[in-house]
Amino acid sequence: MTDSIEKAWFVVHTYSGYEHKVQTNLESRTQTMGMADQIFRVLVPEQEVSTVQDGEVKTSIENDFPGYVLVEMATPQDGNMTDEAWYVVRNTPGVTGFLGSHGAGSKPNSLLPEEVDLLMKRMGMTGEKVVDLDVEVGQTIKIVAGPFNGMEGIIRSIDPEKQEVEATVEVFGRETPTELGFNDIDTNI
Repeated sequence: MTDSIEKAWFVVHTYSGYEHKVQTNLESRTQTMGMADQIFRVLVPEQEVSTVQDGEVKTSIENDFPGYVLVEMATPQDGNMTDEAWYVVRNTPGVTGFLGSHGAGSKPNSLLPEEVDLLMKRMGMTGEKVVDLDVEVGQTIKIVAGPFNGMEGIIRSIDPEKQEVEATVEVFGRETPTELGFNDIDTNI
């Protein structure tokens, strides 16, 4: 394969309740059939949900789209997956087809980049690029997004892994703490 291969996400339809089994089967088949250069990631779209029952916070994992699995695949041919990758995914036990396919062996449409970003954010996986921000605690920053847009704040803590800073902003004469993403601040004041 050449280095010019693009990647795209496709939605695979499965039997409801078999999403994790399909994920495991597909990951295994990818390795055993030598398709690791064409099938990259397999994800079940889930998110962590917290509920309060009897005064206790309980956390559970909920499947956002029962019956569907996301597969990241190489798209070297005009935005379409290869025939080999299509065959491996389509013939994985538990897979009933691709979303966006017109049937009769036609190739499906991939998800749009904005759809992928939205799904990744819902699942707690940032699709955003990592920002390298040179800031330090005590530094004054300008907020460029969100409810405090246009205001200045003072950095109280920095979390490079989450790409967030905690800053205090003066609102009605009181210091108010807020969490801001690296993309939501400007250090050039």
